Formats: sequence, C-alpha cells, structure tokens
Amino acid sequence: MATLVTPTEKAEKKASLVPEEKPERKARGRVDEKFKIFSGTANEALADEVCHFLGMSRGQAQVIRFRDGECYVQIQENVRGCDVFVVQPTCRPVDEHLMELLLMIDALKRASARRITAVIPYFGYARQDRKDKPRSPISSKLVADLLTTAGANRALIVDLHTPQLQGFFNIPVDHLFASPVLVDHFRKLNLPNLTVVSPDAGGVERARFFAKKVDAALAIVDKRRVEMNVAEVMHVIGDVKGRTCLVIDDLIDTASTLVKTAQALLDNGGLEVYACASHAVLSGPAVENIHNSVIKEVVVTNTIPLTAEADAARTEKGGKITVLSIAGLIGRAIQANHEETSVSKLFT
Repeated sequence: MATLVTPTEKAEKKASLVPEEKPERKARGRVDEKFKIFSGTANEALADEVCHFLGMSRGQAQVIRFRDGECYVQIQENVRGCDVFVVQPTCRPVDEHLMELLLMIDALKRASARRITAVIPYFGYARQDRKDKPRSPISSKLVADLLTTAGANRALIVDLHTPQLQGFFNIPVDHLFASPVLVDHFRKLNLPNLTVVSPDAGGVERARFFAKKVDAALAIVDKRRVEMNVAEVMHVIGDVKGRTCLVIDDLIDTASTLVKTAQALLDNGGLEVYACASHAVLSGPAVENIHNSVIKEVVVTNTIPLTAEADAARTEKGGKITVLSIAGLIGRAIQANHEETSVSKLFT
C-alpha cells in the first residue's frame, strides 16, 4: 500500500536537501570573450591606449620576421566566433606594415573569427587615388582590394586624404575625423581674430567644418604642385591681414608646403601662424623645416608614432610639435561597431 506524503512533509524534505549556508559568490566584471582587439607592430602604443579606454587587454599575437625580412604572424589565443578588430596604421615602413595587416587578417579569417574589422588610423596609399600620369597605378584601390581579399569584413579609417576613397572599398567603411580632438585643443587656446586656412582647394571642406566649430573666418591658399613633395604657393584667397591663422591639413609629410603656406600668410599681413594635421608623417627634413619656420605650433594626433627626431623636438624646450591622442575617438567607434550602434555622432 502506497504511503501518502503531505505537502508539508514534501517541503520539509526539500529543505533538508539544501545546504544551510550557500558559499558567497564574488562579484566580477563583465568580460565579453567574443570581443577582441589585436595590433601589428606599427603603433602598439595607440592600440594599448584604445584597449585601456575600453577596459580590456590587447589580444596576444606574434609578429616576427625571418632574416630575409619575410613576415610571420601567429594569433596566440582562440578567436573562433569572435568580433575582432586589428589596429594597424600603414605608416613607415609602409609596405612592411601593410603586409603585417594583411597576414594578420588572413590568420584571423583562417582561425574562424566571426567578423574582422581593419582599424587603420592612417591609410598610407591614400594619395595615389587616380591616374595623374600615363601608365601609373591607382594604388589606393589596389590596397582596398587586398584588404577585402585578405578577409576584412569592415574598415575603420581616420581622415582619408579624400573622402571619396571610401568608394574604393567593397566592404563597409567607417570614416572618422580627428577634427573633434583638434577643435577642442584650439578652443582652449582661445586664439584672437582666428582665420582657419586650407592649404589647397581639396581641403576646403575640412577647413570649413573646422572654422564653423571654432567660429572663425575661412581662407584658402592656392598652390601648384611642381613635382612630388614640392609645391609652389601662388596666392592667398581671403582676408588674413591682422589675424591669427590656423592652417589645417590631413597630413604633414616633408612640411615644405606647410612652411611656404605659413610664410605666404605672414607676407599677406597675418600676425601668427599655427598648424594642425591628423597624421604626422614627418618625412626627411620635416622636423628641421618646422623648427626653422615662422609657425608658432604644429598640433598632430597619434595616428602615427613620431620618429625619434620628431619626438626629441617635441620634448625639448621651445619645441613646436604637440601630439594629441585619438584613442578615445577610436575606442568609441570600435565599441559602437561591436554593439551594432550608430557611429554617426563621431563623424562631427
């Protein structure tokens, strides 16, 4: 005969099976194991800053070279099903860093990463965006195709030489501008009677945006490029007499054009000249050109690590080079991509 068990007896029996005291669980921070950031060797300091901003550690990867210069890449942690971001500007030596980026993307693709985003703070081949001479390549289009072929699903790039380069990619491109970081710096300086100057016709849109943000006038320098890295300033369009001038460009290479532009502004009545750019390429005699120029200060961002000469000039007394960090800007863009939220607020 079956024994009847009352509801009260059931509850008592169930309670007897539960330990009297549960061990206390330690609270720990939320870790998204499917969100990873890797970096090549081009600008590891920036990648570490971005990771610090996001409160995470940089992914483990090995990048070494054989004696003949051949690059070898190995991803040293599991990335299967992960949303991966690779931070790598294609700065000097351009071809080596580009190859590192391509190999790292390929390694991640073959390791079954769910999505790979190439974060390129400086896109090195952006100036070769058209056939300006017979039988010459359109190198920026070729590099865009290489990134897609390697396995990149998206690209995140800071201040392309020309915005229409986004159309060279067959994958989505988030084009960020370093202007908000630079604008904030010059707002704090509170320069009197400021005129923002575009060093050429192609940079007018960038200069106009900057001028609107700092409530300044706009001027343009008409120049003619005689040969590669050599430009001849023609004349200044706009009133700069008795005004503080701020020359804004996307990059500073040899700084020869910048120096000539600054001198032309003073010759037309400008009082002081400041300059800013997103990318401090600073090739050849750039540091010396800036040091010997009439420019008061050159402000750049850390999309590219400074050369040893430029860094020494920055830290010495009376140095004219100032570096601002865009790690927060890139970090917010990466986070928005990972969380599938809008990044349009970062464009302005």
